[in-house]
Amino acid sequence: MSVKTLRKIPLERFVDLKVDYAFKQFFGTEQNKNITVAFLNAILNLTGRDAINEISFMRQEFGSEHVDDKQSRLDILVKTQDDLFINVEIQLTNQYDMMKRTLYYWSRIYTSQLRKGMGYHKLRRTITINICNFSLFEQTDNYHSIFQLYDNLEKFKMDDVLEIHFIDMNKFIKQWYAKQLDSWENLLARWLMLLGMVDGRKEKVYEEIYLELEELAMKDEELFNAFNVWQDLSQSPEDYYAYQSRLKYILDEAAKLEDTKYIAEQEGLLKGLERGIEQGIEQGIEQGLEQGIEQGLEQGLEQGIKHGEKKMQTEIALKLLKRNTDLETISELTELTVSEIDQLKELLD
Repeated sequence: MSVKTLRKIPLERFVDLKVDYAFKQFFGTEQNKNITVAFLNAILNLTGRDAINEISFMRQEFGSEHVDDKQSRLDILVKTQDDLFINVEIQLTNQYDMMKRTLYYWSRIYTSQLRKGMGYHKLRRTITINICNFSLFEQTDNYHSIFQLYDNLEKFKMDDVLEIHFIDMNKFIKQWYAKQLDSWENLLARWLMLLGMVDGRKEKVYEEIYLELEELAMKDEELFNAFNVWQDLSQSPEDYYAYQSRLKYILDEAAKLEDTKYIAEQEGLLKGLERGIEQGIEQGIEQGLEQGIEQGLEQGLEQGIKHGEKKMQTEIALKLLKRNTDLETISELTELTVSEIDQLKELLD
C-alpha cells in the first residue's frame, strides 16, 4: 500500500500565485481545469447539485471600441456547464479606478453574449471575482465582499445576472494570523492560504501558513493535487523565468508610481509654502494698516515664510512617519525637534 507524500521544494522557490503570470498558469490552463473548478466552487460556496463540475475557457480579449479605449485582456474567463460566465481577476496594486474598471469588464462580458437576432432572455448570469492584494473597503473587516442588484429599502433582489466578488488578501492574512479562521472547516480559506503564502514583492514566505497547508493537503485530495501542481510550476525553468520577469515589471511599475506620487506631493508642499507666504503677507498688510505699512509688510513676510516652512516640515514629517522612518532622521531632514515629531506620531496612532 503506497503512502501519500507531499514533495518538498525550498520555500523560497515557490512562486507567488498572486502575480498574474503564475495565477494564469495555475488556474487558467486546460490541464489544471480541476483545480480551477474546485477554486471557483469554494469562492461561490457551491456544493451538491449546484456545484460547478465542468468549465470551458473562453476568449480573454475584447477589442477597442473607442479611440482612447485600451484593449482589455482578462486574466481568466470561463463558462460553466450551466452557461454561467465567470471572470477572475488578480490585482496586486490599486490603480484607484477599480470599481469602474470592474463594472466595465463585467458589462463587456455580459453584453458579448448577445448575438444578432437573440432575445434579451438569452443573457446569462455573469460573475466577476477580484482578488486584491490591497484593501478597498474601510467599511468592513470582512475579507470577502459580494455585490448584487438589490432594492435600497427592502433589499429584495432585482435579478441575479450581476454578481461581483472582492477578496481582500491583506485582511485574510491578518485574520488568519489572529486565529479567526478555521481552515479545517472553511474551504475558501484553504485556497486563499495558497494565494497568500508567498509575497513576491516583499520576498517573503509565510512558513506558518505553509506548515498548515502541508497538514491540510494530507486530508484534502484537491488541495494535495494543487500543491503538487504549484511545485511543478515553481520548478519549471521556463515558467520561473517568465514569472521573475513579470514580477520585476510589476515592481518597476510600482516604483514609478511611488516616484510620481512623491513628486506630486513635493509640488503640493511647495504650493502650500507659497500659499502660506501669501497669506502671511496679506495678514501683515492688514496689521500694517494699523501699525504702519512698512512694519506690517516686514512682519507679514517673516510670519508667512515661517508659517509656510513649518507647514511643509510638518507634512514631510508625517509622510516619513508613515514609512516608519526613525525620529532622529526625520528631525535632521525637517529641522523639527524629536518632541514635535513624537507629537505628530501620536496623531497617526
